[in-house]
Amino acid sequence: MEAVRMNYRSAWSPIGIVRFLEIFLSCVAFSLVASAGAYAGSYGAWCMFSWCFCFAVSVLIVLLELFGLQEKVPISWEDFTTAFAMLATLMQLTASIIYPVEFLNGAGAHSYKAAATAMSCLCFVAYAVEVGLTRAKPGEISGFLTTVPGLLKVLESFVACIIFISINDYARSPGTQWCLAVYCICFIFAVVIMLFTIFRIISYFPFSFDKVLMGYNVLAIALYASASIIWPIFCFDKAHGGTSPRPANCGSGCPWDGQVVVAVLSFVNLVVYVVDAVYSVRLVFFIAPA
Repeated sequence: MEAVRMNYRSAWSPIGIVRFLEIFLSCVAFSLVASAGAYAGSYGAWCMFSWCFCFAVSVLIVLLELFGLQEKVPISWEDFTTAFAMLATLMQLTASIIYPVEFLNGAGAHSYKAAATAMSCLCFVAYAVEVGLTRAKPGEISGFLTTVPGLLKVLESFVACIIFISINDYARSPGTQWCLAVYCICFIFAVVIMLFTIFRIISYFPFSFDKVLMGYNVLAIALYASASIIWPIFCFDKAHGGTSPRPANCGSGCPWDGQVVVAVLSFVNLVVYVVDAVYSVRLVFFIAPA
């Protein structure tokens, strides 16, 4: 049986030090929130999940690299760690925004909540630094998820997740049902693309992966453009059963606020898909070898 060789350099490298900071900060964040008991509702659950998930995966990555086991994992380790760093950056960013907005003004344990918010903000900075350290530089040969188009795929999937947790009533009309179908279809395809990349399945494709991405991005733009128009109409236009302006009796956690978040993020993801499509066209028609 082959002996395990400890790789201490991974722990003392710049990325290793940053990862230890991520583990410490995320652990402190969810511990403070758990002590305060202030994480009720879908947004509170999302924040707690973000801190716990990032903590657990970061610990796993550090341990695998410390014991030199990452080479035995049948995935593209570079793609996996870069995609996770990007995802964790976005998760910490949203948690750092959502948590103080939803809970810092509430009653009790203000010091715990403020400290947890501060730890979350610092954790976001740490993960952003890791993304900067691991992202592929121009001219480097690297995995797809370390490139700008790959990171955009992570961003698209993440925005879709925030849309999902913000939707509170999609069955109110055929229009909102169509929008939910759009969000689900695009999210599933983006996740499948990332999984194919991480598990190195792309090399078995009998066709150009870049052309598939370009076609998918064009389709996603069309789908998101329709959702960006239809969702506000059926949620805020009174002629189609919507509500506008914000109801006077709508307090914290009002469903109307979630509908606004979905409308805004639909446009955000539409812009991201447009940028992704521009990169795809550039790869296929201007950079791809003849």
